[in-house]
Amino acid sequence: MPNHAQLLTDLESLKNMLSATACGGAQDDPEYGVLRKRLMASPLKDRLPRFVHTCRDLGEFWGFIQPKFAHYKERRVFLAEEFHPLLFELEQAETHPSDVGIEQVLAKIDATHVQEAWQKALERRLDDPEGAITAARTLLEAVCKHILDGCGVPYDETADLPRLHGLVIEQLNLAPSQHTEPLFKQILGSCQGIVNGLGAIRNKLGDAHGKAPRQVRPASRHAALAVNLAGAMAGFLIETWETRKPHTASH
Repeated sequence: MPNHAQLLTDLESLKNMLSATACGGAQDDPEYGVLRKRLMASPLKDRLPRFVHTCRDLGEFWGFIQPKFAHYKERRVFLAEEFHPLLFELEQAETHPSDVGIEQVLAKIDATHVQEAWQKALERRLDDPEGAITAARTLLEAVCKHILDGCGVPYDETADLPRLHGLVIEQLNLAPSQHTEPLFKQILGSCQGIVNGLGAIRNKLGDAHGKAPRQVRPASRHAALAVNLAGAMAGFLIETWETRKPHTASH
């Protein structure tokens, strides 16, 4: 499966080729067919503009665009509007500076399965939102279990995410009930709500359970939100644990 960078390059090349043809350029470039075939076989297939599906070569595209708009500018604007949403998502997926920061924090612990869950979540954000949401929860569960193991705290292997997270924050002195300052209690309570929400959204929108025919399916933006929140919370727990290791080891 092509990565985001390759999909972005292919989509930009296809758009530029169509723009050139729409403004009187070549109608016989075989590269269009190569790009179209590659994109039609990618996870982006169902989100490509309809005319990409129906126009198998540039000649057919010219037959579509030429009578639709009388002026070149109108054709360029039309193509820009048709391709912008997907190009924007691909560009965003490639340029998330927070991803690098979270990856560096996760690398502090010797747990391959944690890094693997994070990579799965990142890779599936755009192409497989349901899988990304499931991977986001798996990441948090793995981090919680890793910390509990490090603290020597027993837990039920079948425990759900809120329960695991509850045990972790008690060990790390992050439970709202362990603080009296209202602002700290509010912030920590919000963090707890985020984790509970990630557990709930995975059950509702993730790919771990069967779906009813009319059930709402997550979009890539929902997956990006879930993955970003899970990564931020996992990083926060790990960094807190790293600073408290000497303290927890003495208990």
